[in-house]
Amino acid sequence: MAKSDPPKSPLIRGTLRESPLKTNILKNLLPPLLRGVGGITISVSLILNLPLSLAQNQAPIRPPLAPIKPHEEVRHGEVIRDDYFWLRDKQNPEVLKYLKAENAYTEAMTANLKPLQEKLYQEMLSRIQENRTSVAVSEGNYDYYTRYEKGKNYAIHCRKKKTANAKEEIILDENKIAAREKYLNASMFDVTDDGNLLAYGIDTKGDIRYNLQVKDLRTKKILPLTIENIGSLTWANNNTLFYVTQDPITNRANTLWRLKLGSKPVKVIEEKDVEFFSQVSRTKDKKYILYTVSSKDTSETHYLDAANPKTNLKVISKRAKGHEYSVEHRQGLWYIITNKNINNQKLINNRIVTAPVGKSNGADWREFIGHNQNVLIEDIDLYKDSAVVSKKQLGLNQFIVYNFQTKKWREVNFSESAYTATLGLYQDGKSDAINQSFDSNSFRYTYTSLISPSTVYEQDLATGIQKVIKRRQVPNYDATKYTTQRVWAPVRDGIKVPLSIVYRKGIKLNGKAPLFLYGYGAYGLGEEARFDSNLISLLDRGMIYAIAHVRGGNELGKQWYEDGKLQKKKNTFNDFIDSTEYLISNNWTSKDRLLISGSSAGGLLVGAVVNMRPDLFKAAHLDVPFVDIMNTMWDESLPLTTEEYLEWGNPHEKSAYSYMRSYSPYDNLARKAYPSILVTTSINDSQVGYWEPTKYVAKLRTLKTDNNPLLLKVNLEAGHQGASGRYSELKDTAFEYAWMLSQVGF
Repeated sequence: MAKSDPPKSPLIRGTLRESPLKTNILKNLLPPLLRGVGGITISVSLILNLPLSLAQNQAPIRPPLAPIKPHEEVRHGEVIRDDYFWLRDKQNPEVLKYLKAENAYTEAMTANLKPLQEKLYQEMLSRIQENRTSVAVSEGNYDYYTRYEKGKNYAIHCRKKKTANAKEEIILDENKIAAREKYLNASMFDVTDDGNLLAYGIDTKGDIRYNLQVKDLRTKKILPLTIENIGSLTWANNNTLFYVTQDPITNRANTLWRLKLGSKPVKVIEEKDVEFFSQVSRTKDKKYILYTVSSKDTSETHYLDAANPKTNLKVISKRAKGHEYSVEHRQGLWYIITNKNINNQKLINNRIVTAPVGKSNGADWREFIGHNQNVLIEDIDLYKDSAVVSKKQLGLNQFIVYNFQTKKWREVNFSESAYTATLGLYQDGKSDAINQSFDSNSFRYTYTSLISPSTVYEQDLATGIQKVIKRRQVPNYDATKYTTQRVWAPVRDGIKVPLSIVYRKGIKLNGKAPLFLYGYGAYGLGEEARFDSNLISLLDRGMIYAIAHVRGGNELGKQWYEDGKLQKKKNTFNDFIDSTEYLISNNWTSKDRLLISGSSAGGLLVGAVVNMRPDLFKAAHLDVPFVDIMNTMWDESLPLTTEEYLEWGNPHEKSAYSYMRSYSPYDNLARKAYPSILVTTSINDSQVGYWEPTKYVAKLRTLKTDNNPLLLKVNLEAGHQGASGRYSELKDTAFEYAWMLSQVGF
């Protein structure tokens, strides 16, 4: 069975969702709300959406005002006062009371949007196949696949034997688990080579703390294990499992364990350096277990023979500051993607070398693909007779295929100007970590663009002849009605930033069209131009959608990332602002028609730019935003803090402290006019604590001089990824889009 993605590494601050409060919950909230939380007054008629004639005599709707409770700390000789520090105490009943008051206020202020929200939901629902099945992945004696049934929120994981007229076997129905939980995220699926045991993790809070489950697929029974907070797992053989656990406080993945079924777990190794996190995997040919530890600029991989899981780990290349590498294996050779050259000097992008197993120090390296400063090598997919390399140039994915017998390379070409091509399968927002089996004569990739629904291709490794395995069917969508393009925006330091844009044909580019601009720009993660059927509801209303590929991602290579982190982080914000001004000056939109959005670290971006240039935007959506960067990065007990010193800086160092504070959204809120702002978060978020956006809203309420809306919507049951379940996610998107549309007159 192809492994699913491990959960988004707790090393990145990456997305959202939430469902509206029900009327009966609001009724229960009304008495305390009317008594007031920090001076709140809310119209009962508007909360319950009663007719206007019954609401005319109600008191005005006023936002909640969080009580001020001064908290002071001394940092580098400076006294720092934070009046809303108390909001991080989730166990304080007053905190929950305030969060509910904010939700009720948002409900009241958006009651008039419910018809539009419902219309958007129905439109979005009409574009998905509620009954659908994924591409099957062959492993051992079975073909594994996932399917969804109409009316059910979660996936059903299935398999069939590779025989004629084989019957379907359901190996895990997430809907049955979700029936007894308020939240569910199942991940890390892995089946033993003999097909008898399924290992996976389940998170029932949204805090990215997965509990290990092992299911016997012969008896359908879950084995009695109590192993909590795992981050990755892999089978070594048919009864030995390796898994990594996370620190119970910081959530840092740091300890590798070996579990032979029927015995107690054995600790194999623990990573002590708080800047590093750990992950376990298995090579594609199944010969070796890999244990990798990584920081933001350094990595080290250990290995052992999967057939002899009790043997000691060996290091492929000892960690050296600044050296990042990853490995795969084929016929006794490691294939190493490395950023180190022959003289041990750091390369800006990568090269690929080979080294014999057991002789992997630099002296034994042989170059397979050389370094190119304009091309970022991202991945290598190895087969018995071929290799497929994924690289990125000018922000676009490219594949090259190598034949080990002919020793020749060939390219796989794509025609659109803005697209995304991914090795393996990308389905339902997730990518499978494994492509075809090691012995296969073909490989698969997924192609998509802003107007092209995901299509899975299977290409013959030797001939290049390919066929469509599955094209995502999107009802009520005609791709010929839309167009996509990539433009380059010049920014203040002479660099040009790529923008991916999509809109409905016939839109006049006269500056009057509303435009929705999205940005991220962090961790070296490129924001890819993928098809999203939900966006069609915006495009059909005349809105233009654009992605600003600002520095901090890796769209233009590793240097693009380096130039948007640490002491160069402000490039990210300047790129976004200058890209915005480019769009306005070239008549794509105007200031009063411009909407912006960003999630997690992208929420930091949006929070920073609305402080820097609030006049430039009509409205902003900050989703699970990392806005209280100084308090979070000062506190080493919080998840992600120490691992991210190399991304944002260590504020315990004065120079980093001063630079970070100069752009921190929470610390730079000021008494001035701001655009309309919607902030969304979840109470169990372990990557960006709910208190960050909550404090941001509470403080901004006391400073903003405008009459524009400022709304906070808190999911009281979910985490960083927002509401679980596809219908719940869709409802949350409909709410957000309805609010954004309302800001430009819809």
